[in-house]
Amino acid sequence: MEKLMEALEIKNFDHPDEVRKFDRGLLELVSVAGGVCIGRVTLEPGWRWSESVKPIAKTELCQAAHFQYMISGIMALRMEDGTERECKAGDVVILPPGHDAWVVGNKPVIAVDFQGMADYAKRR
Repeated sequence: MEKLMEALEIKNFDHPDEVRKFDRGLLELVSVAGGVCIGRVTLEPGWRWSESVKPIAKTELCQAAHFQYMISGIMALRMEDGTERECKAGDVVILPPGHDAWVVGNKPVIAVDFQGMADYAKRR
């Protein structure tokens, strides 16, 4: 943690370090000291991980672990064991690997992810 606090650093999603576009989605990434990668994801109505990102990830379920703050919209989550939950604006979500997710309703989902976006929707 000490290395992360060596110098003042301010980043803004208005000027991301990297942008990744995928079917019905957009990921904006900023990198800060110590190699920490934070992502803001915007998912349009109709987005579903198993349809929009699975062809890029080439895994049956999302294998990224996420630590997210939900800004807007509603997202449904289904774990590998069949457990289903919904998260909405204001929720803090810890989401382990092995899940599918989709946008519920007609409002985009916007979330900031502090953990699982470094390789998310990254084309190889």
